[in-house]
Amino acid sequence: MKTKHFLISALIILSVVFIGLQSLQLEMYASGTRVVLMILLIILYSHQVKPKNIYFVLFLALFSLAQLLDFLGYFLRPGLSKEIDYLYYVGNGLNILSYTFLILKVLKGMNLKEVITKLPAHIVILVVLDFFCVTIITDAAQGLSIYEYSTEFLYNAVVMSVLTLAVINYIHKVNKKAMNLLLGSIFIVFSEMIQMAYFYVYDINVLNILCSFFLVLAFLFLYLQASLEPAAEFNTFKEHLET
Repeated sequence: MKTKHFLISALIILSVVFIGLQSLQLEMYASGTRVVLMILLIILYSHQVKPKNIYFVLFLALFSLAQLLDFLGYFLRPGLSKEIDYLYYVGNGLNILSYTFLILKVLKGMNLKEVITKLPAHIVILVVLDFFCVTIITDAAQGLSIYEYSTEFLYNAVVMSVLTLAVINYIHKVNKKAMNLLLGSIFIVFSEMIQMAYFYVYDINVLNILCSFFLVLAFLFLYLQASLEPAAEFNTFKEHLET
């Protein structure tokens, strides 16, 4: 219990420090703090949650690796080629892969046959909305090369897929675990979209602060859903209708 309380206290304090550093525009220090936050979250998850979900572990690990690469970029970029930003592609690739494992985690916990049978209209509407949202958001970024545009489009598509599956998962199960996943996914989308606006549309620090705040909330709710008992997942859409 002492270890758990220490880790939670450290995470809360560092989260406040992280947002504070962003508000002061101390980007390098904020980036380093974000790496420490992710490492502590992985330790907390490993220490507290049993059994562990391998997909969620991979999601946390790859996302943390992407944050570490972003931090190292402050030291590595001056010596790299000016023509191709390799750190940009590798970092985005790691994030895409991390969100893909989060998607696999959601899919593994769903009865796909039942979901497709019961919720065909919901799925079609959400997929169409995803396509338009991803296209509009990616088109808002100005001055991208074809490779950067493709990377951003794929990144946004994967992020929106996380949210779409979380929505369907909640409609299917209607329980606390699914609600925490949905809230975490919503805050991930908020964070990622605001970050894109900060990078490509409006370079104002309040957007960066909001991005960081939503990211902290996203991982709070993702951890909460991961810490709930797996048995809490098995409320089906059919059972919900019957009640």
